[in-house]
Amino acid sequence: MNSVLEMIVRLLDVERIEENMYQGQNHATEHVFGGQVLAQAIAAAFRTVRPEHQLHSVHGYFLRAGDWNIPILYEVDRIRDGRSFSTRRVVAIQHGRAIFHLSSSWQKREEGLQHGAPMPDVPPPEPLRGERAMYAALAESHTEYRRYAYRFEAIDSRHVERISVTDDVRHPPYRHTWMKVRDPLPDDTEVHLALLAYMSDMDFMSTSMLPHGRNTMRDQVRGASLDHALWFHRPCRADEWLLFVKESPNASGARGFVRGRFYNRGGDLVVTAAQECLIRPVGKRATAS
Repeated sequence: MNSVLEMIVRLLDVERIEENMYQGQNHATEHVFGGQVLAQAIAAAFRTVRPEHQLHSVHGYFLRAGDWNIPILYEVDRIRDGRSFSTRRVVAIQHGRAIFHLSSSWQKREEGLQHGAPMPDVPPPEPLRGERAMYAALAESHTEYRRYAYRFEAIDSRHVERISVTDDVRHPPYRHTWMKVRDPLPDDTEVHLALLAYMSDMDFMSTSMLPHGRNTMRDQVRGASLDHALWFHRPCRADEWLLFVKESPNASGARGFVRGRFYNRGGDLVVTAAQECLIRPVGKRATAS
């Protein structure tokens, strides 16, 4: 496992400090990534649920910006433990205030009716260009890219639509991206769930900016994730190729809405995601309240 992936896996391995209380560390990039907080909250909840109950949905709200200088405290509320379902609420706390809130539901595996939306017909990942080299070069000359360029050392991300982050173009609000971590992971459900949650927050907000010229708008808009939801339909692994299909059907009220679907190589719909993000023009109030 490469050093950056190992570091991210270690960050998502929250430390138990008391009954129902866990602590997560941050990457030292002067920025707390929302996907990291989401993944750490899931990891904290995971450790309080019976093994036979599996995660099927999460709904999270980003309340305040995180402080990368100090750990994040995760308080788990065991709301319900039923025979078929368990429910957990997790609050992420820094400086005595909530910065993130998560509700999650866990279900004992059952058999039932099945269907799934078909996977789009797109090229396979192998011939596509990866993002690692581009972001490494950008990080050397642009400070803003240093906050997250390291992720591409751990996660292999390949866009079907060849739109670079530096391209000053307008494009319909959709993207197709093949993603997986670069090295094999252990057969640990918690690790795969946390990394899938982590990856689900990558390049989500920017999809809502595509019709408006993402690069042109970069200095004209202040952005932040407002909420994030995931539904886990079928088992999957973060170290195998997944197609992340993203589309933004709406932007209004200084908010962009984005939907996403993860498919495995066999074409099965394994995870659905949704997020609303702040895309507020500069000059207006710049942070979510």
